[in-house]
Amino acid sequence: MSPVDVEIKRPFPRTWVEFVDPAAEQQVLRCDLTWLTSNYQCTFGRGCRGIDADQPDDGCCVLGAHFSEPADEQRVAEHVARLTPQTWQNHALGKDDWAVDDPDHEPDEDDEDALPGRKTRVLDGVCIFANRPGFPGGQGCALHALALREGISPITTKPDVCWQLPIRRTYRHMEHADGTPWLEITIGEYTRDGWGAGGADLDWYCTSNPEAHTAAQPLYLTSRDELVELMGQPAYQELCRLAEEHLAHGPARHPASPTEG
Repeated sequence: MSPVDVEIKRPFPRTWVEFVDPAAEQQVLRCDLTWLTSNYQCTFGRGCRGIDADQPDDGCCVLGAHFSEPADEQRVAEHVARLTPQTWQNHALGKDDWAVDDPDHEPDEDDEDALPGRKTRVLDGVCIFANRPGFPGGQGCALHALALREGISPITTKPDVCWQLPIRRTYRHMEHADGTPWLEITIGEYTRDGWGAGGADLDWYCTSNPEAHTAAQPLYLTSRDELVELMGQPAYQELCRLAEEHLAHGPARHPASPTEG
């Protein structure tokens, strides 16, 4: 059986929860509990087969990383400046030329943070920050390794799209019946569909593959840093409460439904 044969095909039943953002009453968080209470973990370098079968060591880094906004690129630049030839295999080639224009890139229409135009450079078929197998400084993302060496979260050093994947945040602007605006923020799984038309053609994909659901704790705990950054601390705390309730007793009952007894 090939790796893709064990992937759970969509669609399948999911449990969602919605709650008002404790820090902003005009925002509602819509969260996929099926995904956030799963045992998914990134297996890059530990069993990941890569989205391109011809480059099994490169994970999902073969496309490079598109920056969400100019501030995203500027933040990464501040960390790139601390990389050295000992920690970044492509330092000599990339230290002054690691970001490029990509005017043909179309951002995700559901993501208001997305911005076309700039991305990390791709060198020999993979992101320029990817250290190759056998590099003395270690295989994998040079920016991720920098964070681990300095004892900080990788969400600080990596492009937004890199640390967010495979969590997906999307927005929908709504109005109450009286015309009052409110914002729906969805936190869910970045499925194959999230990659657009080419998602179905990926040779291997992790989120619905049992090979990547091996963590000892659920995703809402192991991806705490990412979720706090995406939701805010008050909303994350409420998510944790609802996720624990979901795991212990099943989905929360509708408040308008009668209780037993």
